[in-house]
This record gives sequence, structure tokens and C-alpha cells, in this order.
Amino acid sequence: MNRTSISARTAAVLALSALAAACSSAPQGGGGTATAEGGTTYTWWDPYPQHDASSAWAKRVDSCGKEAGVTIKRTAYDTTALTNQALLAGQEGNAPDVILLDNPAVSTLADAGMLTAMADFGLDTSRFDKNLIAAGELDGKTYGIPIGANTLALYYNKQILDDAGVDPDSIKDWASFGAALKKVKAAGKKPITFAGIGTEEGSFQFLPWFWGAGAQLTQLDSPQAVEALTLWTSWVKDGIAPNSVISNSQNTTWEEFLTGEFAFAENGTWQINSAAKAGFPTGIVQIPAKDGGTAPTPTGGEFITVPTQKDTKRYDVTKKILECMTTPEGLVETGTTFAYYIPSTAEGQEAILKKEPSLKPWVEAVRSAKGRTSDNLGTKYPKISEALWTGVQKALSGSASPADALKEAQTQAKQATGD
Repeated sequence: MNRTSISARTAAVLALSALAAACSSAPQGGGGTATAEGGTTYTWWDPYPQHDASSAWAKRVDSCGKEAGVTIKRTAYDTTALTNQALLAGQEGNAPDVILLDNPAVSTLADAGMLTAMADFGLDTSRFDKNLIAAGELDGKTYGIPIGANTLALYYNKQILDDAGVDPDSIKDWASFGAALKKVKAAGKKPITFAGIGTEEGSFQFLPWFWGAGAQLTQLDSPQAVEALTLWTSWVKDGIAPNSVISNSQNTTWEEFLTGEFAFAENGTWQINSAAKAGFPTGIVQIPAKDGGTAPTPTGGEFITVPTQKDTKRYDVTKKILECMTTPEGLVETGTTFAYYIPSTAEGQEAILKKEPSLKPWVEAVRSAKGRTSDNLGTKYPKISEALWTGVQKALSGSASPADALKEAQTQAKQATGD
């Protein structure tokens, strides 16, 4: 596979700093450069500085080190710093033994030759859900395994739907969802809010409608893509969604929903606990595909990756650490620690449902979800995404029609990717 230059790698990884759209920002913390100290200490980097050495997460990491017969030295960075630090360490040849990366970053570091393929040290990845592990694949090789996944669905305010005579179970496709939104508006309530901001969060929230219409990221101006963007713009034009969506982040969208004024809000698994504490009864429905069924939603979450090591003998222990972290019990523990990540294997999903039956709709959403870098888009995805969110912004603002906005987006994406 072709390797990019250091300057190209740097640009690509810096572009990925905006891709942590799947969950709310982690507080800053951690720091320091972890290096291997002898044969019994293995180094581990992750993007969870909010979990200190006394946390359940840190203890879980430590326990997998002990099971493998080594001590793990863990360093935590925020997501942006971690991705950039990983690039630097790879260039300098002092990468840690294990890094947990936000899933869109995996293909970028793999393309730069900084990661070891799972098959190269004998790790079997066949038990992981194909739609989830696809985000860690590039040119037929798998460079990471998901510790879990989060994704999007539609939260609803049950009181508003009851008052408007809307049965959430009736929402099966765009037509039935549109009918529900109109009933809410006729009842004098606000139908829906979402995040259309001009960042990766905007692309992340638009993708279910884009994919649900049958569109593909390789052709941003297809008739299906135009239909999806026309849906969003019509909601704003007709007062179904507020004008604020053009600048809404996922957090501000959620704040709007918590006011109790909106019937629906598009958001993710990371809001489960907040929804349970809302001052009104809530529920979720899957984002519908245009012609019925569940729309593919983008996956968020981290992958365990193994940076390339000069001493390949270290991989035997690394493999043991990864296997320990991804047992069904381990995936459940990770899932509940981060409230909530859905396990990335069928066995893990069944196990977490026994513990938390209320997660069933989210398990269903994850099973139909799709990685943003899937379809072998790899390092092209950030460039395509930027073109997409730019087009969405132009259409939502009314400065261009959906068709013209996406035509321009397709041109921008082709120029940026060299296709």
C-alpha cells in the first residue's frame, strides 16, 4: 500500500482532530510520554483522562496487564492530543505498545505505516461484528478492534407525543415520521432539533439520513443525497426544525431537548443517563430509512490498536492484553464504564442486555450502524466529510439549493481526495 509523506500524514492526522463527534468532549488531563521500561512493562495510551488511576477503567487495564504477566504504564490524553501524539511517536520510533484511537484515526495511522495488522501477530478478529470492525480495515487488512461502539437514534418526549396523538411505534419510514412531525406542529409544539453545525458533528448527524436515502460518500451529489438534504432543509423552511440547527452542536441540541419543548432530538448513546434524569418521560426510536427499516447510523468509539514495534517479540504479550480486554465480560465492563458503549461482538451484546435490558434499542441501532471510514474510504473520509458539512451548511442557510450545494461539495471532495 502507498505510504504518505510525513507532511501529508501530519495534515491528515490534524484533520482527524475534529472527528471525535460521537461523544461529548472528555476533560483535559493526563500527559507525559510513556515509553517501554524493560521487558515487563508495557505502555498504553488512551483518550480517557477523566478516568484516573483509581478508576474502574484503570483497574481493568491493570488487571489485563497482570493476566498477561506484565505491568502496564498507562498515559491518558484528550482525543485530539492523543491522535497528534501518536503521529509524533510513530515518526520518532518510540510508540507505545497499545493505543486506543478514535475509530476514524485508525486508517490514517495505518496508511502511514504506523500500525501493525491484527493478523500479523495472530489475533483472530472474526468474532467482531463486521459492520463495526470495518472502521479499522484498510486495503483488506484489519488494524484495530473496537472496544465498543456508540451511535445515534431519535430521543422523544413521551408527553408531547401523547398530547399530539403520535405513537412512536408508528414511525417506520420517512413518510410516517413526517406525519408524526406534522401532528406535533399542529398540536402547537416544536417537532425536532438536530445538529447541523459546520463541523464533523454536522456530518455525523446528517449521515443517517444520507445513508438512509441510499446515498454513498463517493457521490455526494447523487439524487439520493439531494433527497436527504432536501428533507433537512424542508424541515427548517416549514418550521419543523428551528433555525438554530445550522449552528447546533450535539451538546446544544441536547440542551434544547432538555427544555421539554421538543418532541424529538437526534442524539447518541452518551445521553442515556441524562435522558433518564430529564424532567419528562423519554424514549427512543431508530432513525428510519427513507423506504422503511432502520437507517445506517455512523459509529463512534475507540479501537485498540498496536503501533509497529522494532522488537516484534513484544507482540506475544500485546496479543494477550488485547484478548483480555475484549472478552465478552471485558466488553460489558467497558460498556458500562463509559455509560454506554455497546459491545462489538454478538456475545458481548447479549451479555450486556442481560445486565441492562433497556439497552436493547441501542444494541439494534449499533447492529445496523456503519463506520465512517468503511467502504475502504480510509484517509479520504475527513476530506469528504468536510465537503459534505460545507454543502449542508449552504443548503440550511438558504445560500444554495440542496442540489447546487451538493454538486459543489462533490467537486470539492474530488479535488481534495485526488479522485
